[in-house]
Amino acid sequence: MTTEFACLAWTLVLALVQILLPAMLRTGETGVTYNAGARDAEGPPVGKSTGRLQRAQRNLFETLPVFAAGIIIAHIAGRNGALTWWGAVLYFWARVVYLPLYAFGIPYLRTLVWLVSLAGIVLILIAILRPVP
Repeated sequence: MTTEFACLAWTLVLALVQILLPAMLRTGETGVTYNAGARDAEGPPVGKSTGRLQRAQRNLFETLPVFAAGIIIAHIAGRNGALTWWGAVLYFWARVVYLPLYAFGIPYLRTLVWLVSLAGIVLILIAILRPVP
């Protein structure tokens, strides 16, 4: 398996973690009975940490399809190389670092790390879209 596909696979593991973390916190806020039920009525307000984790999850889910598609297109088109390697590694590790930064409410550095993940996607797109020499 290429490094790019390994980064994609581990990003999917990270996505599952980002589904489970806010769900577990929300269960703590609402109780198991409410969370296991149909949730027809509004539950208590979302806590600060739960809200941050939910927003971090949404943020990951906004970029994950672009990252995944880029990795797959690069592989199918035979465009893997240094750009896709760096792009995948930057994206994955930036997303790992982004989660605790968001969870703990650390501004500015969180945005910088998000920009690093975006730069990873841009590197992958450059590899795909650049003219073949």
